[in-house]
Amino acid sequence: MMMKEVEMVIVGAGPAGLSAAIEAAKAGVHVVLIDENQRPGGQLFKQTHKFFGTTEHYAGIRGIEIGEKLLKDTEDLGVEVLLNTTVWGIFNRNILAFIQGENGGQLKAKRILLATGANENPLPFPGWTLPGVMGAGAVQTLMNIQRVLPGKRALMVGAGNVGLIVAYHIIQAGAEVVKVVEGRPIIGGWGVHASKLTRFGVSVETSMTIKRAEGNERVERAVLIKIDKDWNEIPGTEKSLDVDLICLAVGLGPMYDLAWITGCKFEYIEELGGYIPKHDKFMETSTEGIYTAGDSAGIEEASVAIEEGRLAGVAIAHSLGYIEDKEAFKRKKEILKRLHELRKGPFGEASKIAKERLLLKRR
Repeated sequence: MMMKEVEMVIVGAGPAGLSAAIEAAKAGVHVVLIDENQRPGGQLFKQTHKFFGTTEHYAGIRGIEIGEKLLKDTEDLGVEVLLNTTVWGIFNRNILAFIQGENGGQLKAKRILLATGANENPLPFPGWTLPGVMGAGAVQTLMNIQRVLPGKRALMVGAGNVGLIVAYHIIQAGAEVVKVVEGRPIIGGWGVHASKLTRFGVSVETSMTIKRAEGNERVERAVLIKIDKDWNEIPGTEKSLDVDLICLAVGLGPMYDLAWITGCKFEYIEELGGYIPKHDKFMETSTEGIYTAGDSAGIEEASVAIEEGRLAGVAIAHSLGYIEDKEAFKRKKEILKRLHELRKGPFGEASKIAKERLLLKRR
């Protein structure tokens, strides 16, 4: 098996990976971008809603349009893209083994960025293996990518931003959202997303969860129950809903497998989704030459993933000698300032504090 030597490999072509590829390629780095899917763009192509924030964060632009813009930029810059390609191992810190269809290969990279994203958390309950119980990401993929409506009457479990947004997408696709339930005593997502649902008459009920799913060949009913502040069921509060789709949006966990096998130091931070590879403020992990960005570096918003990708791309180009010290310092400072702005407010502040616990202190 012939080994190809390259300057930079990015694993994961979502918002973080694409943004990093653009920044590095603009500086002159030869970038190879790898993704296991048929199309790059990650979650952006599932997001039909408009982004919030500032111009730098594509405010007022739909996620799918942001993805198209980032893709065009990578094409114009000559980024080499390998799709339907799975990286199954990293050896000696800089050798990636991959498989594409029936063919395998190896890449020896001077720098590696892991922007592998996140997995949906499961929620086991009686009947959870029935057809019709799906993760929110799977529902988004079916509706917004495959144009398939997975059900006509839906229950959404989880009222974070993902649950609220996907519930709205279900309504836009022509189905009914019967109810949104949240185990915590408060709605975890932004008020603007919850307001969209209430305008459609969808109730969002807190301190409630799913007890079981019922049905013969597929989901026919969901049985809900109220819970107290310690997550104990409250007897006598069961409620049955006729639904054919139970959508689970109960959090995400970073995909850290490749970082783990490189020997990176990790820390468990619940606020960011679980085990996270420790990294410095420029996104380099404890394993020299290995960087991380986006949800694999801690679960936050897509705008944060874009900025972390940009930061990693600039840092890698600088480390390879493509950007001079003065210019690199200026560009890193600008990106760090934007990240600081994104992490303001009640949601962002918690992420900011959690991120500070991850930082590696380098000499």
